[in-house]
Amino acid sequence: MARSEGWYSIKGSAPQAQQPNRNMSSVSLPIDGTPGWELEARAALRSPTVTTPFGFQSTADQVIEGVDLSGRCAVVTGASSGIGIETARALAKAGADVTLAVRNLQAGQEVARAIRASTHNHCVQARLLDLSDQNSVRAFAAEWRGPLHMLVNNAGVMALPELQRSAEGWELQLATNFIGHFALTQHLHRALAEAGGARIVSLSSSGSLFAPVLFGDPHFRFLPYTPFVAYGQSKTACALLAVEVTRRWAQDGIFANALNPGAIATNLQRHTGGLKSPPERHKTVQQGAATSVLLAASPLLDGIGGRYFEDCQEAQIVSERTVDFSGVAPYALDPDAAVRLWGLALKWIA
Repeated sequence: MARSEGWYSIKGSAPQAQQPNRNMSSVSLPIDGTPGWELEARAALRSPTVTTPFGFQSTADQVIEGVDLSGRCAVVTGASSGIGIETARALAKAGADVTLAVRNLQAGQEVARAIRASTHNHCVQARLLDLSDQNSVRAFAAEWRGPLHMLVNNAGVMALPELQRSAEGWELQLATNFIGHFALTQHLHRALAEAGGARIVSLSSSGSLFAPVLFGDPHFRFLPYTPFVAYGQSKTACALLAVEVTRRWAQDGIFANALNPGAIATNLQRHTGGLKSPPERHKTVQQGAATSVLLAASPLLDGIGGRYFEDCQEAQIVSERTVDFSGVAPYALDPDAAVRLWGLALKWIA
């Protein structure tokens, strides 16, 4: 017997998230809306820390087991390779209508066919989306019809060896990883609000530990370009997007969380010579997609937003970069930085 939980249903009993008590009474969140908005956003953003029954070795199928997503719609960007494919496949296996938003449409269509065949879910399609091209982002969003329950901002580029710029003159890693996803999220706001309890998943990275957002020179017009600093900035921006989406849009039933998927060998490392982390920290693609799928569809995350996860758990805030690159820097969850970045990004895409 399945029971209804929001816009999904659960077959049998589902695991419960544990939220250890942690006093955050001294934290002040800059929330400037109606009393209802303030209460909703504070409840999503505040402590206690979220823990789940899953961990480093959990797979995408395991974290979504027993969840029925029939009739629910998902968009996964960058779903023609790597963990994007596995994220889309797991959501489709659970019954969701899944759109693969991809830059290479032919590759995306081949992946969609394979997912349809393996899951017996015929509601899987590929659509063109180039996140570095604002016209492409606007066209994708303009063609969307109906509610959108899950938006997984998965696509990205990493550590481009030379400074490259978008047509607008933006540094290309920031343009693709953050600005493109910010614009997509903005343009799909109405569809997300229509869903009633929509989830946005923002793919960050342990690379965020390399740099905060460089508000003084985000596009390296003066600073010397460094591939990993630029990458780190873009991934910090992705985490801040989740913070501010939740603060602003919780009143619309929209919650966003960020995550570090872990070390997975994919095309993302084509400019870095492969994975540099210890072998014991490497994940399979199935394990790498688990946290994305958890945040997108698990009932354990109902009403939770503005957080940063890794290994299917809420990450610890760290005071310095750790040897194993675990945890999240305070600047990646700074509400003031999130507000500032939102305003700046609105000007960029205006």
